[in-house]
Amino acid sequence: MLFLGQSRQRTCQGVSRREFLQIGGSTVLGLTLADLLKVKANQAAPFQTGSARAVIFLWLWGGPAQLDTWDPKPNAAMEFRGPFSSIPSRIPGTRIGELFPQIADWTDRIAIIRSLHTASNDHGVAGTAGLTGSTAGSVNLGGAMATGGVKPCLGSIVARAKGFRGELPPFMVVGGRLHQGKRAIAGEGGGTLGALYDPFRLVYDAERGTQIPALQLPDNLSPARLQNRQQLLRSLDLSRRSLDTGNQRTIDDYRAQAIALLTSPEATRMFDLSRERPELADRYGRTRFGQSCLLARRLVEHGVPFVQVNWSDHVEAEEDAGDGGWDNHYRNFQIMQDRQAPWLDQTLPALLTDLQQRGLLQSTLVVAIGEFGRTPRINDKAGRDHWEHCYSALIAGGGVRGGQVIGESDARAERPRLRPVTPADLAASVMHAVGITTEQMATLGINSGGQVIQELF
Repeated sequence: MLFLGQSRQRTCQGVSRREFLQIGGSTVLGLTLADLLKVKANQAAPFQTGSARAVIFLWLWGGPAQLDTWDPKPNAAMEFRGPFSSIPSRIPGTRIGELFPQIADWTDRIAIIRSLHTASNDHGVAGTAGLTGSTAGSVNLGGAMATGGVKPCLGSIVARAKGFRGELPPFMVVGGRLHQGKRAIAGEGGGTLGALYDPFRLVYDAERGTQIPALQLPDNLSPARLQNRQQLLRSLDLSRRSLDTGNQRTIDDYRAQAIALLTSPEATRMFDLSRERPELADRYGRTRFGQSCLLARRLVEHGVPFVQVNWSDHVEAEEDAGDGGWDNHYRNFQIMQDRQAPWLDQTLPALLTDLQQRGLLQSTLVVAIGEFGRTPRINDKAGRDHWEHCYSALIAGGGVRGGQVIGESDARAERPRLRPVTPADLAASVMHAVGITTEQMATLGINSGGQVIQELF
């Protein structure tokens, strides 16, 4: 694995046949970045852009509880509202959960959507819908696949529409592949647009800094030999041929350019969070999510049009070395109070403030959302179970009109009462924010079926 940022040295680890073929088939060394560089040279002019030049998509994997975050019900019975109180926001007459005082101070510049609903309470299915706007091709926990091909995710659509404009790929994800249980979900990549528009992935590690998972190399490639890019190219080419003779492919100038970019001092500096002021890094929070959001700001600042930050790889709250997802079936209130709420309440305002101070907020759309909500009724394990019928999201920047609540849920936040909104509607709204019209979507062969949430603009 090649580590950038706070790493003390570069190391190289071997990969299995399956892992290397996955790298060859769907990551920058095998396909994506090299071919994106080729597209940069060959493609026609990209579509015209709108007021938002970039999107930071904060994926709160696992599903935060709407009643404990952005849609509290202080008048509901205790078995629904839970032990947390609510606090006033800067939107007149609107309260949010008491665990989010810093976000409450930002709500005059944030739009809250309280009437989202989706098609399934399965993480895999709802996750695909949340990322792509459609359940087509989704895979549930049992392994059953929905009909239809997987649609491209929002980042892939933006990457295709914006084109390759800078030195970095147009769609980057900070975080590992999304899983429920041990099963990776569908819908994180290019879908019907092809693997060319899969994301380029970075992972932030508190001990080792920024990692590039795609740059796993054979055991016999030492750090010293890594400096020789021609030797790197030859080694990768030989490894690919020995692993999969049916998938041989000449490494051309674009692939050489891609590897040169990724191993260049410029890329190292760009991904290196130790170059940020320590007090700013502290402001974001020294959590994986906090530093991932700081990295996302750096990427947007360097011209990346779409950055997705995954809260966690797994939905489960106690997986991933204690930095797990929002799937709080038990001890929901303890986990939220101890970890999830403080981290989110610190990091989101820090990100918005940082963008604003750098003159980037008006041109950067920030979305914070999970795949569904949680049951209004608390279960017997002091947790909340899956609930697809009603959930909430926060949207700011990128020309969005803040200081408003869109939609309304019923008295227990069980179902939308006014202005129901779907993942397809949110997808259409993100496309609208970055200037992608329905005609351009049709040109790409993508029909989300959603309607733009006009109140946002």
